[in-house]
Amino acid sequence: MGHTVYYRTRVDKWERFRDFVERVAEGIGYHVQTTKESLTIDPGHPLVEPLVVEKSGEGFAKTNLVEPHHSIYLLVLHSVAFFGSVELWED
Repeated sequence: MGHTVYYRTRVDKWERFRDFVERVAEGIGYHVQTTKESLTIDPGHPLVEPLVVEKSGEGFAKTNLVEPHHSIYLLVLHSVAFFGSVELWED
């Protein structure tokens, strides 16, 4: 078991991205923590690592393909493209 999502982000419209993700994540019951340079989404599942999205940087999160968390992480990461750019791969 084990599946990881890797990503590289550059968010040009940080405040708009942060507001969007906070609204969506809180709407589905995820805990969200934000700073000036990063956003952390925690679904509260013991087999799923929190997703940390940096304004500009790289990261990874082990999802273990636990649904719906894995798919939600993919949707959040792909949404970065609307506010900047993202590269995403999985293993």
